[in-house]
Amino acid sequence: MAIQTVLVIDDSPTDQHMISGYLRNHGYQVLTAKDGEQGIGLARSELPDLILMDVVMPGMNGFQATRRLNRDPDTRAIPVIIVSSKGEVTDKAWGLRQGAVDYLTKPVTESELIKKIRAM
Repeated sequence: MAIQTVLVIDDSPTDQHMISGYLRNHGYQVLTAKDGEQGIGLARSELPDLILMDVVMPGMNGFQATRRLNRDPDTRAIPVIIVSSKGEVTDKAWGLRQGAVDYLTKPVTESELIKKIRAM
């Protein structure tokens, strides 16, 4: 399956803008959400090919949102890559346990992000 549409869930307008720009530079269609609740709603209605998930957000954090997406029959097939400033080994392990397929630590470079997406 070729990835065409990517949902970016991040409460930071700066990070959201930067990551969206990287994706658009490489021809991906981008959807954005500012928190976990909005992201889950968009994932259910739009069924993107991939989700890039921040962890530290108001309300539902990225770990909780990833777990909910992974347990929902409608969204469990959508791969989630966590992109977070939380870079401890325990954070990465916990993110993968919640159902993420990969974990990148911010700041993420354009080449690193695109390489991960293309490897999916």
